[in-house]
Order: sequence, then structure tokens, then C-alpha cells
Amino acid sequence: MGTVTAADPHPSFLADKDAKVFVAGHRGLVGSAIVRRLLSLGFTSVVVRTHAELDLTRQADVEAFFAAERPRYVVLAAAKVGGIHANSTYPADFIAANLQIQTNVVDAALRCVSVRKLLFLGSSCIYPKFAPQPITEGALLSGPLEPTNEWYAVAKIAGIKMCQAYRIQHGLDAVSAMPTNLYGPHDNFHPENSHVLPALIRRFHEAKATNAPEVVVWGSGSPLREFLHVDDLADGVIFLMEHYSGLEHVNVGSGSEVTIKELAELVKEVVGFQGNLVWDSSKPDGTPRKLMDSSKIQGMGWKPKIALKEGLIETYKWYVENVISNKK
Repeated sequence: MGTVTAADPHPSFLADKDAKVFVAGHRGLVGSAIVRRLLSLGFTSVVVRTHAELDLTRQADVEAFFAAERPRYVVLAAAKVGGIHANSTYPADFIAANLQIQTNVVDAALRCVSVRKLLFLGSSCIYPKFAPQPITEGALLSGPLEPTNEWYAVAKIAGIKMCQAYRIQHGLDAVSAMPTNLYGPHDNFHPENSHVLPALIRRFHEAKATNAPEVVVWGSGSPLREFLHVDDLADGVIFLMEHYSGLEHVNVGSGSEVTIKELAELVKEVVGFQGNLVWDSSKPDGTPRKLMDSSKIQGMGWKPKIALKEGLIETYKWYVENVISNKK
């Protein structure tokens, strides 16, 4: 692990709040949280671009952007993301777009000599399907991936390795963070392409709105899952920008688990659905357990702050005010 030392001629990240910080993917769940956190800390030059303004899959456009803006710090939160259905339906899109985005941004950061540090955000799906639990950073590439999202996972693994290679060969201070399952404001609540938690929020809300007698959820409800509020992840990203300059990627998780049944009951309570919750045990459960070992970052001094119920209340409020209200 590398850390900023007194001998470093540059100010630390948190002492450099006038510097340009480029947050790629600022409209997404993760990127928007990082922008909020940077602004709340007093950063005065957070640089963002919409996809229409800058297509990160186009190398020439990315290089021109870096040459013009000359950011000092880069947080790469841009990615093509989706659930099992989307990954299975569009495998070429998921591997190609993510490889293009990562390659273009990391390489442009190197060529643009103003960049002092880059942080790349991956996903817990980089780990083998049957990795020992809790999953440590060392489990990477130790076994086969989950087939339903391997295209996305392979791209993210390539991103980690690219950051490592550019550090080894060129001295680029590029670090990688691997978050667990995330939720919060600006999540994707699409009926087919969303992840389990926003999908549950949507389904319980729609059932409540139509006075449906029950909500059917796939599986037995027994699998264990870990969730981290995206604002906690944003805090973890700032922490790593300030404190970490190592070769190995770093897990960022809550360290706590709930069963899918407990999660569904909690969402039902938060949404205020009064009907029955029915489990269709004929449907698959998926991986029995998926918990990341975040002892590395917690050993450095970072810990999550937002409890699951508190985060769900906030997320549901955002969904009603921003997704439901926009439909009316």
C-alpha cells in the first residue's frame, strides 16, 4: 500500500480543492454521488460532461477533451451497466463499450501530463462465482465468473489490470475501487434492467398504487446479500483519493448482510405496502451468498455510516419525487 507522505511535493487531494476534478459518468448512481460529495467538501472545479457532449467510447474526442481541460484528478465512474437481462441480451455492447471507455480515459490521463491521480471504479462481479466468503481482493482471477454478467466483469477486470500496468510501466498514480451492491438516489428503476433493490422498490410501490393484494418475489428469499449506500461509496472514493496509492484494487463494502427475504420485508415496510408477500420457490435463488471483505479499507480508517433502513427511506423518497412525479 502506498500513501501520501510528507516528502511528496504536491498537496494532498483534500488540500487541493481548487484543482480540476473530472468525474466521468456524473449522471449515474455512482458519479452523481461523487459529484455531490466533492461539492459538499468545497471542491470548486468539478468538471463533468454529458454523453451528448463527450462520447467516452471515441478516442479522439476523449484525447481532445483532456488536452483542452487538463484535469488534475480523474474519477472514472462512467460505464455501461445493467442487470442480468441486459447483460444476457447485449453482451457485445457491455464488453465493447466498457473496454473502450476505460482504455480511452486511462490512456488520455497518462498523455495529459496534468493528471496526478486517477481512480477507476469496478464492480463486485469481477470475482469468481464461487469465491470463498467473504471475498478478499486476492480472489480476483481465482475461478470462473458468473456467466450471466461475464462480459461486463471481463471488461472491469481489464480496467483494473490496465490501471496496474500503467502504474508499473509509466508511473501513473491509478488506483481501483471495487464497490459491493449499491443503492441510493439516481439508481436505475427500469422494470427489466434494474438490480434487485430498486426493482423491489418499484414493484412494491406499483402494488401499493394499484391496491394489489400481493407481490410475488422470485426464489426462497434465503440468499444473503450486502448493500452499501452510494453516498457511503462516494465517501470511500474520496478517502482512497486522499490516502491510497497502491497497486492492488480495494474492496468497498458495508460488511453486513441481509437475506433477500429480510430485504423484501424491509422494502415493503418502507414503501407502506399492506398486501401479502409471496415467494415463488420454483424460481432460482442465484448465488447463496455474496459478501465482500472490506477489511483493507476499513483498516485504513474508513467505515460506512448509513444504515440500510435509513438509506432505503431516503431512496424511496427520491424515487417518488423524481421518477414517479416525472411520469405524471
